[in-house]
Amino acid sequence: MRKLSLHFGLAALLIAVVIGVACRGSVAASEKVTNLPAPAVNAPLASKPGTETTVFAGGCFWGVQGVFQHVKGVITATSGYSGGSKSTAEYETVSTGTTGHAESVQVTWDPSKLTYGQLLQVFFSVATDPTELNYQGPDEGTQYRSVIFYANDDQKRIADAYIAQLGEAKVYKHKIVTQVVPFKAFYPAEGYHQNYATLHPDNPYIAHFDLPKIENLQQMFPQLYRPQISESGAQSSSMAASK
Repeated sequence: MRKLSLHFGLAALLIAVVIGVACRGSVAASEKVTNLPAPAVNAPLASKPGTETTVFAGGCFWGVQGVFQHVKGVITATSGYSGGSKSTAEYETVSTGTTGHAESVQVTWDPSKLTYGQLLQVFFSVATDPTELNYQGPDEGTQYRSVIFYANDDQKRIADAYIAQLGEAKVYKHKIVTQVVPFKAFYPAEGYHQNYATLHPDNPYIAHFDLPKIENLQQMFPQLYRPQISESGAQSSSMAASK
């Protein structure tokens, strides 16, 4: 099933909720009343400002981007595609589920303000349900799978350790299926996908599935939450999509 808002609108969304199609966990964070434990393995804060980049996939990129844009220390969060080739990095093609791409978000952050481990904690606590295999809530297909595309060995080490930590702590009822794979390429999505949650808060899909994630970020990580996304981040997303 593709994004309800693109095809059915409010009426279909309400029907889906009633019959349970839209209640399988896309608003996974709403089921968690407490924060996940902090990563036991992490990198320290950098001694001076800089930039680092990673790519996360965890369902529709609208909500994942919206979450990370509200995290202090994140410079930019851009919706796009990762896992497949450049020739198939286009929304309608990716939506067939045959390209190898996942709807992804490239996150650039300042490591003097935010650690990679904190990003992982936000990702698993708020942005995605890591136990859903090849779907998130109403969105089905390999393009909605949960993936961490690590940029270097440190990111892989921290991500692997955190997944193992969460598994041993049994914080989820089901097994974590998030993939941890090496980053190869990221292709920004079309301009109309960028900053979608911010620009369309009244969209039924955004209101039902994505705004609760941002609200959970504020409640669960008040020290990391910022009410407004950075102007530079919004501009960078739009510029990336225009290339």
